[in-house]
Amino acid sequence: MAHNLLQGKKGIIFGALDENSIAWKTAMRCVEEGAQIVLTNAPIALRMGEINKLAEACNAPVIPADATSMEDLNNLFTKSMEHFGGKIDFVLHSIGMSINVRKGKPYTDLDYDFVHKGMDISAMSLHRVLQTAFKLDAISEWGSVVALTYIAAQRVFPDYSDMADAKSMLESIARSFGFHYGVKNKVRINTISQSPTRTTAGSGVKGFDGFITYAEKMSPLGNASADQCADYTVTLFSDYTRMVTMQNLFHDGGFSFTGVSREVIEAMEK
Repeated sequence: MAHNLLQGKKGIIFGALDENSIAWKTAMRCVEEGAQIVLTNAPIALRMGEINKLAEACNAPVIPADATSMEDLNNLFTKSMEHFGGKIDFVLHSIGMSINVRKGKPYTDLDYDFVHKGMDISAMSLHRVLQTAFKLDAISEWGSVVALTYIAAQRVFPDYSDMADAKSMLESIARSFGFHYGVKNKVRINTISQSPTRTTAGSGVKGFDGFITYAEKMSPLGNASADQCADYTVTLFSDYTRMVTMQNLFHDGGFSFTGVSREVIEAMEK
């Protein structure tokens, strides 16, 4: 059910690949809540995914942009403002990729060229996005930026490998840039630490099904779905959360603060 939480607002959604992605579901929810959006992804992802289907459903243009390219990002924000006829109110950063994870490289034997590439795509891309918007004065006063992260930034999940390091940097960038952008223009920047979610990207992590099952058993409310994450993201884009910034917000059914659940204990005792 829509509540017009984003009526009149305009935003950019990074990272929608297919119907399983959180960015895809967030794009749909933003439009349902009254927003106009621009969709973007790297050119290779646009070829692999189904973004044109989403664009049609949302009546949204697709502007290709490699988030590691300052030229592409400058073009994205400039063209988005031209399309909207003004500034942008919200941005979703849903970007992450580890070549080491894809190649099955263990954390104790990383390929450092892969690390650099993964850090640039998964973490520094947020800084690039924010720096571009900051210099262009592209985001409206009281605008909102949300980036998606995971609790592996705080806890060890062995097969998450160097993505955990990238997520730690992502969260740090959100805090640091959140201060500067808040002072400049009241723009708020937060990260959402979502439950393990069955997306195309997440499913590439070794033992991912085990992640999901364990988190479900540990979380008093169960795992948060991609649709529920989209709902939560919409609230952070809305005017009801104007004083929330520089936060890493756990959206995980209580997993992050549960030491152990009875269900896990019983499973271990069997």
